Amino acid sequence: MSNVPPPPPGAYAAAPQPMSPSDEKMWSTLVHVGGILFQFLPALIGFLVLKDRGPFVRAHTANALNFQLTLLIAYFVGSLLTIVLVGFLILLAAWVLNIVFSIIAAVKANGGWPYEYPMTIRFVR
Repeated sequence: MSNVPPPPPGAYAAAPQPMSPSDEKMWSTLVHVGGILFQFLPALIGFLVLKDRGPFVRAHTANALNFQLTLLIAYFVGSLLTIVLVGFLILLAAWVLNIVFSIIAAVKANGGWPYEYPMTIRFVR
């Protein structure tokens, strides 16, 4: 046995490296487009993994997550209200809004501009 002391706690944890602006734009764009196909999962994963990598990607992933969680509520309410047939309109409106606003957000992110989804509840800042 050697007399070498153990490393101090947290010695191997490295701070996340900041991303280049082009990488921030790319990941922000992918998170928005991923919301069209996979609902809130890309926004949640993107926020958890990328939030400390740069202010631009943090803002876009947080906004995408807030929007997708708001849509999740709309889908839930719409599903409940399908009993009285109004729910089908809510589900259709939420689906269309998801496609339209996610495309707009992806274009803005790819251009390097900030974007905030309208009609969104702020769960994450």
